[in-house]
Order: sequence, then C-alpha cells, then structure tokens
Amino acid sequence: MSTAVAALQESSLSGEPDQGHVAKKVQALSRLPNTMRRSDILTQETSHSLADRPTDERVEKYERSIKPIMSSKILMWVNSALNVTEGDLNEAKATANAMSLEEVKALMTNVLKMHNNDPNFPYPVLEKIKGFLGNDNVFAEPEKHEDLIYEMKLEAALITNNSPYSEVRSVVDNHDDPSTPCSTIRAWIIGLVFSVILGFINQLFSIRLPAISVTANVAQLLSYPLGKAMEWMLPDWGVTMFGSRISLNPGPFSRKEHMLITIMANVAYQTPYTSSIIWTQYLPQYFNQSYAGQFSYQILIALGTSLIGYGLAGLTRRFLVYPAYCVWPASLVTIALNAAFHTDRNLPIRGPWNIVWRASRLKFFLVAFAAMFVYFWFPNYIFQALSIFSWMSWIAPDNVKLNSIVGFQNGLGLNPWPTFDWNILLFDGTDPLMVPFFATANKTLGMFIAGFLVLGLWYSNAYGTGHLPMISNRIYDNTAKPYNVSRAIDDRAIFDKTKYEAYSPAYLTAGSVTTYACFFAIYPATLMTILLFHRYEIRMGWNSLVNSFRRKKKAEAGQYQDVHNRLMAKYPEVPEWWYAIVLLAAIGFSIGGIAGWQTYTTPGVVFYGIALCLLFVIPVGIIKSMTGIEVTLNVLAEFIGGSWVEGNALAMNYFKSFGYVTCAHAVWFANDLKLAHYLKIPPRHTFWAQVAATVVSTFVCTGVLNFQMNQIPGVCTPNAPNRYVCPGINTFFTASVLWGTIGPKKVFGAGGQYTATLIGFPLGLALPLVFWLVQRRFKQRWMRQIHPIAMLYGGIVWAPYNMSYTWPAVPIAWLSWIYMKTRFLGLWAKYNFVLSASLSSGIAIAAIVLFFTLQWKQITLDWWGNNVVNQGCEGEACVLYPLANGTHFGPGPGEFH
Repeated sequence: MSTAVAALQESSLSGEPDQGHVAKKVQALSRLPNTMRRSDILTQETSHSLADRPTDERVEKYERSIKPIMSSKILMWVNSALNVTEGDLNEAKATANAMSLEEVKALMTNVLKMHNNDPNFPYPVLEKIKGFLGNDNVFAEPEKHEDLIYEMKLEAALITNNSPYSEVRSVVDNHDDPSTPCSTIRAWIIGLVFSVILGFINQLFSIRLPAISVTANVAQLLSYPLGKAMEWMLPDWGVTMFGSRISLNPGPFSRKEHMLITIMANVAYQTPYTSSIIWTQYLPQYFNQSYAGQFSYQILIALGTSLIGYGLAGLTRRFLVYPAYCVWPASLVTIALNAAFHTDRNLPIRGPWNIVWRASRLKFFLVAFAAMFVYFWFPNYIFQALSIFSWMSWIAPDNVKLNSIVGFQNGLGLNPWPTFDWNILLFDGTDPLMVPFFATANKTLGMFIAGFLVLGLWYSNAYGTGHLPMISNRIYDNTAKPYNVSRAIDDRAIFDKTKYEAYSPAYLTAGSVTTYACFFAIYPATLMTILLFHRYEIRMGWNSLVNSFRRKKKAEAGQYQDVHNRLMAKYPEVPEWWYAIVLLAAIGFSIGGIAGWQTYTTPGVVFYGIALCLLFVIPVGIIKSMTGIEVTLNVLAEFIGGSWVEGNALAMNYFKSFGYVTCAHAVWFANDLKLAHYLKIPPRHTFWAQVAATVVSTFVCTGVLNFQMNQIPGVCTPNAPNRYVCPGINTFFTASVLWGTIGPKKVFGAGGQYTATLIGFPLGLALPLVFWLVQRRFKQRWMRQIHPIAMLYGGIVWAPYNMSYTWPAVPIAWLSWIYMKTRFLGLWAKYNFVLSASLSSGIAIAAIVLFFTLQWKQITLDWWGNNVVNQGCEGEACVLYPLANGTHFGPGPGEFH
C-alpha cells in the first residue's frame, strides 16, 4: 500500500500535467486495497504537491474536496451525453477523484483539438468541453462550478481509462496481460493452413459464375474449435530459446492467438489483383501473349502488388492506427466475435419492456448464427422474391415508366421496403450495425440526390441514355448492344483508328455517367475534406512520424493518448526499416516482372502507384477509419493511366493495378494493424504474420492460376465446364481496351461524349468547402453529421446498384445506433456487434453450403416465388426509346473521329 501511495505522491510532483501524469495515478490507484479511502490518498497527495506547485488558494481548497455522491444534474448529463455503461462509469469515478483541475484542463484542450470535427465524438460532450475551457471563472472560482468540473473529470477519466467512443468500449478490453500466449506454434499452424485454404478456394472459384469467396470470418469461426482441440490434444513439449520457452501447448487457446489467426486469414483471402492482367494477357481470345504463362513472371508481379502496400502501411501507423479517433468500425465486429468466444463474464442486462437478457455473447452469437444460416436459404434459393421484393413492379411488369422508378434490378429502386435479405444490405461491406448511423444516412442521402441526375439523364435521352438500360454498368455501342471491343482493335490488341471509326463510339448508361461524375468529384473532395476538417490530426501524425526517426525523441507531453496506446507501449515496435525492406523488395519484384518480359510498360509505373498512394492513403484511411466507407482509386488510376499510355491497354492495366492496389492494400493492412492494436498483439508478431500469410497465399493463388489456365478446357469461354466463364475477367478486358486502347481522352476529353462529367473535379473541391463554411457559421448539432465524402460515395454506387440496396439499412441503423444505443446502452454494447458478426457469418457459411450442394449442380426451384423476380422489365432491362433493327443513335460510321 505504501508503494502505491508513494507512486501517487510522486506523480503529483511531475510538473506540467499530461496524460502520463494521469496514467501514473490510475495505475497507482489500481494497486490500492479497497479498504483504503481515496479521500485519504487525495489529502496526502495535495499536502505534498502544494509545496512544489504554486496554486490559487481556491483551487487548493477544491482539489482537497471529494464528490462521493453525484448530483442529479450530473447523473442526468452522464445518462444523456456520456454513453457510458455502469462498469465504465464506476472505473471513471475512481480515476476522476484522483485528477486535478489543471490536469483536466490540459487534457481537454488536446481532446478539443482532436475531436472538434469528429462526427463520432458525442456532440453534447464537445459543447460541454468548449464551455468548460472557455469560462475563465471555472478556474478562478472552482468552488462555484463543482458540477461542471466533476463532469469534465468524469469525461477526462473515461478517456484516460478507455476509449472516448462507447462503440469501442463495448467490445475492446482496456486491460492487457502481456503473458498471454500469442505467436504460438499452434497459432502459426492454423493461420498458415487457413492462408492456404482460403487462397486456394477463392482463386479456384473466382472465375466461376456465380463466384464463391470464403472470407476471414469463416476462418475466425472454424479456427476456434481447432485451437481448442490442439489445446486439449497436444502435449506441453517445448524448448527455451533466447530466454523464452516455446511450447506446442502453452495453455488455454487465447484470444490473442485467435486474433493473430484471423489477421493472417484477412490478408490471405484476397486473390492477387494482377491475376486479371495475366488472364487477359495469356488467353488467345484476349491478348494471346504466351509468356504470361510463365510462373516466374506471374509470381514476380503478384508478389510485387501484394506486398507493396506494407511499407506504406507501416508509415501510416501514426496517422491511422495509433490515434483514438481512428475507430475502424469493421474491426469492432471482428473483435466482438473474438470476445464472444473468449469472454467468461456474463452480466444480465435489462432491455426494452424490462426484459432481462441473460444470454452470454457466445450463446447469443450461436443462436443468431443458426437462425441466419437457416433463413438465408429462403430469400437466396427457396423464395427469391423475399430477396428481390420488387412488389410494385409485379403490378405491371412491362410498364417502363413504373419500373424505371420502383424496379429493384433495372430501376431506381424507390420502394418502401424492397428486400427481406440481410445479404443485400452488405453489398459494399458497410453493415448498418457496424458503421455509424451518420455514414449510412449520408450515403443513402447522397444516392437519393444523385438518383435525380440518373432519372434526368435517362428521360431527357442525354448522351443517348434513353436507348440504353438505366443503371447497367456495361458499355454499349450505337445500336444499344454491348460494346464489341474486337471491332476497334487490330490483331495485336492495339487501337485501330479506321476500324473504330467504322464501328461506334463507346456509350455509357445514365447510371454509369452519374457514377463517373461522382468518382471525379470524390477524389478532390477527399483531399479537401482532410485539409479543412482534419489538419490537426495530420499535423499530430506527422510530428509523431518525424519523432520516430530521432534517436533521442522527447515524450509526447501534453498529447493525449487513449489507454490502448499506453498498453501497447509495453511491446517493442516494428522498426521503420523493416517496412522499408518490404517496400524495396516489392518494388524489386514489380520492376523485375515488368522489365524482364515484353510488357510494353515502363517500370516507372511502380513509382507512379507509390506516388498516388502517398497522396491519398492518409485521407482515404482517415475517412474509412471514421466512417467505414472506403474511397478506392481504381477510376482515378484508370483515368490517369489511360490518358498517359493511350492506345496501350496492357500498360494501362499496370497503371491501374499499381495506382489502385498500392493504396488499397495499405489501407487494408492498416485496418489489420488496428485489430492487433485493440487486442494488444505485439506489433512484431503482427508484422511477420501479415507478411508470411501474404507470401503463402500469393504462391498458392499463382499455382492455382496456372492450373486453371492450362488444365481447364475452354476456360473463359461460353462453353467452359462448370461455368468457368470468367465474368470478372471479361469485364476487366473490356475496361482495359476501352480505357487503355480507346483511351479516356476520346470519352471524357475535349470533344468527347462525356466531357461535361469532368465538372465533378471542381464540384468535389467546392462541396467540402461549402459544408465547412456553413458549419462554422451555423453551429448546429445535425450539421456535424453531414459528411460530404459519404454523400458522394452514395453517388458512385449507382451502377449497377440502386436505392433498394441502401434505403433499408437506414431504419435498421437508426434502431441500432440511435434508439437502442441511447436508451439501452448496456444491451447494445453487449450484443450489437456480436449480432453483426453472427449474421454475416451465417450468410458466409450458408452460401458455401448452398453453392456446393445445389448451385454447383445447377439444381433450381421452378415456381412463382423464384420466377416473379425476372418478369417484364425486371428480367430484361427496358429502355425508354427502343431502336428498330438496323438503326442506330448518335453519329454513325464515318461521322465521328
């Protein structure tokens, strides 16, 4: 006890109050026996600190006081604003009593800087902090503002002990035991086995229609019983190396081992993006370049693109992983599933209608998982009208105007309730139970507004869109048929001007035109949003990055860090040169693949991808970590690459790949690093697990790719066995010829069909600025929830999706994030993310079983409930102005250049 008291006394003499000072008090208090009153400690602390720290007499008097019972005013504020469970509140009260007014002021100053533009941070708390810091009387006469000061102490204590976000507190433990097994032999065995299995299955079935993909949550589910079986079966045999004992069975299968396996699966299930390049190079119906069948070439470019994001992900840790504001909503679902398997505590929680919920997280997960597994078969196989519930279209299936508004598959999808299939709501990975409500609402609002542009283009027949389906993402010729790229290229797959002018320009649907305009807007808007709203966070991350290269770097005094950063400080960090070596190796692999074979591409494309990533990775990562929405660079990379190497489709493919993959992988790896950060997995364990799983999966996928190309007869043709018709490869090839061979200059450049869509670039710059100025002028709570990037994201998903995919998520997100979280926080904290994990896991397992038992054998149910979804305009898209046979729209052959 005397040691703990001494620690508290020593912490009070540390001079400038900062986060470390508060942390020492917290640690000291945690070592005190319950029988010792904290008021005694505070009295001792004050008596020692007064001699060394000059303080106003009124502040001294207040600092010696204790608030053992919260007033009704404070209780009301806690219940309405803090979003804190009883357990977190009790822990925060203990810490609050140990904090000085000066410490709270210093801490809250930094909190305000970081979270002032954070839509996830509770608005009432932010306003209370502004009132606290802006009132000099609080510090001159503290005894007259006891309630306000104690409220701020509670918030400061909550941030000190835990995360400022209730959604993080609900699933992430704010304690750590460094002795917990993590990088064990069994974890590596299970992780590498799943890396092989996921890579094999996903690559093998990636070219099938329909494709099948096994995601990391399947590995997370199955690895738990495997880990427990190894815990039960393996003997405790081991050796001691470098002072640590390495055993086959170090004890109970831990949550850290489980999460390390999940991280390995998370990087392994993605097939190499360059597989699409190899397919289009090698097959005779595409570019017919035989050298692309060489394994050495394939593995070099696959390893290059798979690993290149690692080096940049390491540099982004201080921007995207360590800061508390980087929540990464998708991580919380993964952690909730992990906690369901490894949490023994189970407290009863009172919910609506005074019902007491006693089920553990694991039991709740298993029940919800089983229910979704059974239910999935109804909308996706037995009664498909439940999935595509376009009931208004059924009234008049052939009515073009009705279906253009309410159609699920070929219209705007304006339907009060268009689906009973949870899988529909996961179309872009943004689960309404996972991402914050403001993100779901903004995305839907943006899509609704952009829908008027789609409708206006189609009904006005602008760009000939009235002759085409409304929201298809395919490209058409002037006869309203899918664009036949072979009629615009020579036998070398190089653009043929004469053939092109004798054929047709390329035409986009109304949905695609809207999508491209919003894509052009979202890129400058992303940069402008970060510049206006998140300057402080960028500056803080930059300073941290610079300090990491200094030998004698000063501690980040006065800068607040949440408890997870302090706990992770116990583990050795990954040196920056580790990431640099991986980056250099990836560059070497990539240049070797591009320069060593006749790719007609400059190795400079690798550095182009890195430069584009350096520009966008921090903005894209911050937005995804806060909203769950990812801005991908595929269209921008395609646009720049196609303009740079016009006429060369293969070179454009490399520009597109490195421009897109580098940033995308860096963001994905940063997400995994945050998972490890939340679970307190040593950073070096995470690094090696990610690299090893990526390399293993890349070799597996490349081997399977060779098998597919050489052993499957007629692969990627309409007559391919087992429906290996390669729909994604065909789309990739079409896009590569259109944007590489024909080139974006002919489509979007001066005199092109869609030059007007370039207005998206200046609009993207202006939109965040308008919102920033309005928010500064009219400081309303609801204005903080307007997110221009999320709104523009709603516009880029118009083709081939529509409102039927986004609207049903809004009431569900409101019910979860607004109603349940506000009124039944304990129930929400215990079950919300577990429910999300159980539903998505049930869908994943059911889809695999359905695929291999019925869809593989093409067994279908022929009845009204399945056939009605394809009647009339829902089956084959109707057009507003059909063309007679032998006619065309727009300029004919010889009339365009």
